[in-house]
Amino acid sequence: MSTMAVSARSRSKAPCRVFFCTILCLSLLILPSRATKVCQTFQPLKRNQLNMGTTMVVAAAATFPRGGGAAKITATTAPAASSTTISSALILKSFLKTIADARSHLAAAAAARAVSIFSMYPVDTIKTRMQMKQGDAFRLSGLYKGCAGSLVGQVPYGVLTFGSYEIYKQALLNKFPNTKPALIYALSAILGDVTGSGWLCPSEVMKQQLQAGLYPSMSEAIKGIWSKSGIAGFYQGFTGGLARDVPFRVAQLTTFEVTKSLYLKAKKGRTGDDNAALSAVEAAVCGAAAGSFSAAITNPLDRIKTLMMTDTANAYGGSVVACASKILKDEGIGGLFAGVAPRVGYIAPSVCIFFVTYEFVQQKMQKKE
Repeated sequence: MSTMAVSARSRSKAPCRVFFCTILCLSLLILPSRATKVCQTFQPLKRNQLNMGTTMVVAAAATFPRGGGAAKITATTAPAASSTTISSALILKSFLKTIADARSHLAAAAAARAVSIFSMYPVDTIKTRMQMKQGDAFRLSGLYKGCAGSLVGQVPYGVLTFGSYEIYKQALLNKFPNTKPALIYALSAILGDVTGSGWLCPSEVMKQQLQAGLYPSMSEAIKGIWSKSGIAGFYQGFTGGLARDVPFRVAQLTTFEVTKSLYLKAKKGRTGDDNAALSAVEAAVCGAAAGSFSAAITNPLDRIKTLMMTDTANAYGGSVVACASKILKDEGIGGLFAGVAPRVGYIAPSVCIFFVTYEFVQQKMQKKE
């Protein structure tokens, strides 16, 4: 086997290794040493807390290889294995309890996410084509190509990010009780995104390659990606996705808090009511403004992610730095902002559609209850 082939195979496996190592490191860093402590301190969240978590995280999954050798089981090693098994079971129990307690919010959020994605999907397709510098980016054919795969990835992703967000949040609050809650919420949202990305990345790869016209159908995309790179092919551009999503989440949360604070200050000054709060419509507007700003400033990272996920010939080097360097060399600084208009135009309406649908479904479900 040639050195070039070995190098290409190593690069194809790198995203999977990054994902697994990231989740392992986060688990060791965030989760308390004893899972019993997690379950003892984990209390069912109040309805308003669940609503906040769902809106913040949903509005906007890992396996590990086993390795070798017959180890001698002694009195020292046996309890460790037992402890690990118990820890995993208790953490999973906490996760499932979180999902069960929030099922009405998650159902509403899932419906809202599906409607917003489906409604704005053509704009997302146009953005992908523009980022790939396709001359016929605005052609009407194929605007919904890959939509089904996107929904399969995005809706469960919302459940995973929300559930893991609540687990991370509770663990961090217990471990760092003197830290400002706002920082804990932001970090937990980011960690939730990282965890959920393990499910999301394969659907994003298929979606973007279908949008780019590299495959005629989802079944062909699955076959093609698998035959070329195996499971690692579905995690092509994973690091690019993280490089985009983490800064986007930080910018979005920060901008939303600042926008909300300024709006409430103006509203209190106008009405004289010190207890004034945001309505659902006002929250949607603030969310849309924050999302649009965040989408604009992170567009360079979004383009890098798009090119990495659609780069079947490894023309962009397979890494964030190599891809960015090639864009700058070939197209200059302006190349990093290709597709910025449809990206911003996608985010703002999506947030508004999400909030409207979420409130509608929630009200219907509450009437049934």
